[in-house]
Amino acid sequence: MPARPRPPAPALILTALVAATSLAGCAREPDPGTVTVLNSATDTHEHEQQQKFFDRCAKPLGVRVRQTSVPAAQVASKALRMASSHSLTDILELDGSELPQFADTGGLVPLRTAGVDVTGMSEGAVSMGSFRGTPYGIARSVNSLALIYNADLLREAGVEPPTTWDELRAAAKKLTRGKTFGMAFSATPDADGVYQFLPFFWSAGGDEARLDDGRGAPALQLWKDLVADRSASSAVVTWNQQDVNDQFIAGRAAMMINGPWQVPVLSTHKDLKWEVAAVPVPEAGRPPVPPIGGTVMTLPRTGDTARQRTAAKILNCLNEQRNQVDWGESVYNVPTRTAAAAAYKTQNPKLGAFADQVATARSRTGRVGARWPVVSDALAGAFQSVLTGRATPEAALKQAQSRATAGQ
Repeated sequence: MPARPRPPAPALILTALVAATSLAGCAREPDPGTVTVLNSATDTHEHEQQQKFFDRCAKPLGVRVRQTSVPAAQVASKALRMASSHSLTDILELDGSELPQFADTGGLVPLRTAGVDVTGMSEGAVSMGSFRGTPYGIARSVNSLALIYNADLLREAGVEPPTTWDELRAAAKKLTRGKTFGMAFSATPDADGVYQFLPFFWSAGGDEARLDDGRGAPALQLWKDLVADRSASSAVVTWNQQDVNDQFIAGRAAMMINGPWQVPVLSTHKDLKWEVAAVPVPEAGRPPVPPIGGTVMTLPRTGDTARQRTAAKILNCLNEQRNQVDWGESVYNVPTRTAAAAAYKTQNPKLGAFADQVATARSRTGRVGARWPVVSDALAGAFQSVLTGRATPEAALKQAQSRATAGQ
């Protein structure tokens, strides 16, 4: 699914990419009637949905769109090979967390220069597609995280969906029975685990640019307490987000942190009555601050301005309100235009909590830009150290800051 966080593109590859794109003038003449796209839509359903929307926007322009889809972790290396052979696509779809590294090489065209309109989009979505304040990528829809709970188990235990950390800890204890844990989350030392930790870290006031300022430590303490209470399995350090969903579906977790990309699987289990609520916050009345995730469409600097103008028109069409709502419903993500998100929520009330979360969600790269991969690794090391008993929250975050600084 397009929502899953994925590993960053290696810097060496990106350096080579910009060198290769600078030679685009030697490229073989492309088909003038075909706009090309490189993306990670390898899933058959997603690929077909992508083509449906591309066709909707390309046909009025008298062109067609041809996708090249590779696994998400291979997009950067594929882009390099295409650039080296002077066949880089007109549109390059990247994970939002990868965009700063590509933009930093100078290999992307600023959207406003190309005529792509980002007005009316949520602040988090614009930030996710920007580098140093300049938009380079546009997201039709985005995802975030929320608390998904088994409505039957909560009802049987007389538990209301928790809204604060104290309520979460109490509810998780009460829901833990037999082989069922009250709470499940991913704490793997990679993008999955970091994505799940951020709503707690940021809602506590944590700052990814100053990991050791102490404000994020309560989030680590909460995760440690949930495991120490035996309300969450100690195996969370090995569970990715799909594993967490599997535990929930199997009835071994009453609540979980997860994203809307799990909805298609959850919906196939007709006997599972699941609902969605906001991620609990440290204190009542404080807004949750989850991460915003998903992909952004960019325009590589190929040197062909005519093809670039056509590609820009397609991006603008894809991001019209009607198309954003239709696309969001097809992939269970939330539209980025504020008006489209409101319409999506009205039409999909069960997923309304995700739409609300996106409104306050933050970009992972907004504060630290191209340094995010280093910071992400440092954060992962911090929660792994705490959950395995090797460090206190405060010590783990001090060590994380040292690691992030050394990796700059």
